[in-house]
Amino acid sequence: MEKRNWKRTFFTIQSGQAISLITSSALQMALIFYLTEKTNSSMTLALATLVGFLPQGVLGLFIGGWIDRHSRKRIMIGADLFIAAVSALLAVISAFLDPPVWVVLVILFLRSIGSAFHTPSINAVTPLIVPTDKLAKCTGYIQSLQSVSSIVSPALGALLYAQCTLIEIIALDVVGAFIASIAVMLVKIPNIDVANIPQSEGVLAGAKEAYRILAQQKGLLTLLWMGALYMFAYMPINALFPLISMNHFGGTTWHVAMSESVFAAGMLLGGIVLGVWGGFQRKTTTVLLSIAVMGIALLIAGILPASGFIAFVVCCAIMGFSAPFYGVQTAIYQEMVRPEYLGRVFSLSLSTMSLAMPLGLIAAGCFADMTGVETWFAISGIFIAGIAVVGAVLPSIKELYGGTKKDK
Repeated sequence: MEKRNWKRTFFTIQSGQAISLITSSALQMALIFYLTEKTNSSMTLALATLVGFLPQGVLGLFIGGWIDRHSRKRIMIGADLFIAAVSALLAVISAFLDPPVWVVLVILFLRSIGSAFHTPSINAVTPLIVPTDKLAKCTGYIQSLQSVSSIVSPALGALLYAQCTLIEIIALDVVGAFIASIAVMLVKIPNIDVANIPQSEGVLAGAKEAYRILAQQKGLLTLLWMGALYMFAYMPINALFPLISMNHFGGTTWHVAMSESVFAAGMLLGGIVLGVWGGFQRKTTTVLLSIAVMGIALLIAGILPASGFIAFVVCCAIMGFSAPFYGVQTAIYQEMVRPEYLGRVFSLSLSTMSLAMPLGLIAAGCFADMTGVETWFAISGIFIAGIAVVGAVLPSIKELYGGTKKDK
């Protein structure tokens, strides 16, 4: 399939997604502020995090085959419009009363269902429109857009929450979702020949098929489990940034904002570098080096004395810079798995990582309370660096680019 004008198609889709991501993240942040103001309960915030991940973790085991058998373009549009409709429902409720906590949690749960369909679909669409040798660079562009959202959305969410009603913030998110849908409508996305796709049976058939496909090249299966272990250790770090900045380094909310802003700026720079450079020719080297640098920076951050906040900020910049390069794992799947199976593979990957994240949050919360948050940073760093070392010596990872490019 010749991919002409791929840049126009790719950037049209991603521009719409970037707008939707910023407005959606701003609403998500506003809802967190709302829950914090209404309950002042860390348990409620933890529950909000859980309901945001759980649907993606569970549904990913079931919907991959369905995504592969249907138009990914229509699924992306439908998922965006479903999320917009859920947000609009919250706006209607907010017009008559302050939404109870349980209503907000249900809304977050339903929005996550939409994301469970949307995320695998857009990852599966990219190799249909982007040349294989440009996939890693496009991953860098996507990471850059996500980094911009990470920088802009918290401040935008706080500003909107202070200046606007919840209904107005929701209206902005709905507009963002419509823009993303229109962007997808405007481009031509090649269809997959459904006749070539096996019609698997059973509720877990798609996940089993994805696992079988990855197992054909053991390096891909190894990357899946490495990713789950990485997310288990890495994701709690985001939640613990405020605690290490304030409790260990004795900082204020200003110090928290500085560390998170520097991390996000590092992500933006890393995404730009990846977009220009594209990473090493062996994409597994890029992924493993990203994991190793993240682990070392976390270890250093965890052993710093209480007076070492400036060094901690430098570590945050290094962590942020390394993060986008891990996203090259997506390009590896896109390059080595046939397009008609990518929905299943990305659904399984999303499910595995989404289920690992809350487990990591629970483990980190218990451990950090007992030993101190800085100790968790150090142990996570050792664990994550260990993943990179083990991955570098595993034959399945070494041989990944020595085999065939696509599974059979």
